[in-house]
Amino acid sequence: MRVSVIFAGAAAQQVGSQKEDVHLPMTLNVCTQSGCEAQKKGVTLDANWRWLHKVGSSSNCYTGNSWDPSSCPDPETCASNCGLDGVPTEDWASPYGITSDGDQLKLGFVTQGQYSRNVGSRTYLMDTEETYQMFKLKNKEFTFDVDVSQLPCGLNGALYFVQMDADGGKSKYEGNKAGAKYGTGYCDAQCPHDVKFINGEANSKDWTPSPTDPNSGVGHYGTCCAEMDIWEGNTISHAYTAHPCSVDGQTRCEGKDCGDDTSGDRYNGKCDKDGCDFAPFRLGNSTFFGPGSSFILDTTKPMTVVTQFITSDGTDSGELVEIRRKYVQGGKVIENPAAVSGGSGHVSISEDFCSAAKKDFGDVDAFSQQGGLKAMGDALEKGMVLVMSLWDDHAAHMLWLDSDYPTDQPSTKPGVARGTCATTSGDPDEVEKDHGDSSVAYCNLRVGDLDSTYDASRAPSCSAGQMSVVV
Repeated sequence: MRVSVIFAGAAAQQVGSQKEDVHLPMTLNVCTQSGCEAQKKGVTLDANWRWLHKVGSSSNCYTGNSWDPSSCPDPETCASNCGLDGVPTEDWASPYGITSDGDQLKLGFVTQGQYSRNVGSRTYLMDTEETYQMFKLKNKEFTFDVDVSQLPCGLNGALYFVQMDADGGKSKYEGNKAGAKYGTGYCDAQCPHDVKFINGEANSKDWTPSPTDPNSGVGHYGTCCAEMDIWEGNTISHAYTAHPCSVDGQTRCEGKDCGDDTSGDRYNGKCDKDGCDFAPFRLGNSTFFGPGSSFILDTTKPMTVVTQFITSDGTDSGELVEIRRKYVQGGKVIENPAAVSGGSGHVSISEDFCSAAKKDFGDVDAFSQQGGLKAMGDALEKGMVLVMSLWDDHAAHMLWLDSDYPTDQPSTKPGVARGTCATTSGDPDEVEKDHGDSSVAYCNLRVGDLDSTYDASRAPSCSAGQMSVVV
């Protein structure tokens, strides 16, 4: 266990000492054309999900969706008073609903623990006990197996990369005493305001509890960085999306720079919130992905997902010019389908595809405004952190992924239809009540040289339908 000491006048995000912190085991296979080497890594839980309490006491600093006013009268005092505590072995399965057997990570949706009810989760792959695994993916490919068979409409099993700091901001921000070990430093291209600690300070200024989410709220600040969504999906629909930003790495934002929808600044911020997405259903192919043998990719069974980052000159330092996708299922390699509408004929994310899709769909081309693939490649070259998560959507009910969106536009308009889920689906209250036993499984993580991480003869092996054992 780790003991936290507070010095007089200190204003720092502390570490609690009431629970041991244990990282779940996870294997990363690093591949070349000669074969793959299995490396033992770990998984940590994001700080937002952890117990935050007054140091030296079991009194909560944050309960439900509100800060405790006595412990947190202001951000600096809150940071000095409150500590993030560990996640011991027994807490991973309950209350967090997360298990691992070393090769597979399974995330449960709703778990009722002894003291609290947990909804969803966000986890990170670790390199060491104190640092995240950093992925530099230009001229490389990243591959994983996934089972989304237990994810209905309104849920999103998301695996993606974000440009977080390797140590979670511990060395950059004097106030951050917890670091990557405790899941700090999150950021993404949505510049989220619900992150409880940003830059080592509590995000309690102007905190407004969510009217629909009993566990969340929004603070004055957001936290921005480039994001590469390798996979967002459920049984009905999926997408992979590049979200470049004009900021370099994790950056705290406020006001217009956050690009908040509530202020009408979505396209005035520092990141491309829409991204350039390759979503087969949205691009006119309704038979590629779905539940059952009538689809080319059958979501009732696990599949292997391969993402390749192609550079202009075939080197790790060349400019990123294309992001390709392949799948493996049923003993064969399945190529990404060509877009039918929105960049018709394109089979991957490229500058030409992104420009054509934005034009055909009538979308604002924030992708180009934020630097496009070059900016995305710059982030990938510097290194990004792997996130594995499961969540529901209080803002838009996940309709942007699996239904018609925006809902005030006809489904016949190009780009509006994104899946077969009803526009009335995805309400978190209903999804949590009716599908609380949902889960997603990620396994067989692999990274390496192009065309070195997959094989048609190797069957995907994830299973979201059975509980794995923590070792």
